[in-house]
Amino acid sequence: MARPLATGEEARQSRPIGRRVVRPRQQVEEQIRELIYSGELRPGERLPPEAELARQFEVSRTTVREALRALSTQNLIDKQPGAGGGSFVRSVNHEALGTQLQESLHHLLSLGSVDANEVAMVRQYLEVPSTRLAAEHRTDEDLQTLREIVNRQRTISVDDPDVPDLDQRFHAAIAKASGNRVLASFVHALHRETEPVHYLDLSPKVGTQSVRQHQQIIKAIEGRDPDAAEEAIIAHLTYLREHLLHASLK
Repeated sequence: MARPLATGEEARQSRPIGRRVVRPRQQVEEQIRELIYSGELRPGERLPPEAELARQFEVSRTTVREALRALSTQNLIDKQPGAGGGSFVRSVNHEALGTQLQESLHHLLSLGSVDANEVAMVRQYLEVPSTRLAAEHRTDEDLQTLREIVNRQRTISVDDPDVPDLDQRFHAAIAKASGNRVLASFVHALHRETEPVHYLDLSPKVGTQSVRQHQQIIKAIEGRDPDAAEEAIIAHLTYLREHLLHASLK
């Protein structure tokens, strides 16, 4: 005899309502993650000690330690050693996004999963519209930041340890001036992993030419000329890529 069709009430009662039971470590990890994402745990806030967390969650310290290690790998907390150390909530914003993207790219490049030329090409695809947007949306404060960076670049030698950081700050400042925080995060990540000055010795000629190109980019951004800004950034990135290729063939 055929079984009668379920009524509406029976169908509702038979729908799946269960949730997969997870291990204690995963439960601790998920609860702390939710507190961070909800804002209940603020950036920079220190979590309770492992022993106290174990008491609150009613789990072992080993379980808490594994959960914190997983959250650290996800860049949600920082684990700092020492008497004043502990586990601190990291900022979850567009700057943190850039850092996480950069770390992921670094691992992919180290493993050979992607090629540096692929990353460099994507960087150019993003830095060109970023510079155009900066020419349209820049503020006087943005211009001041860019000028200060270039003025510092003009006063130091190419072997100064500040060169890589100043170059990164220059390109990050342009991306910030674009007004698009997600775009700025991607540019930050891509730049940190592809810029030649991070792993090549620049000649005085290359260093001087790079600074001149930076000045041309600022001039176009100051004049609110997106076309000139695009032309200047393409010339700069092409010059650096050719320098990288030349250095790699030596």
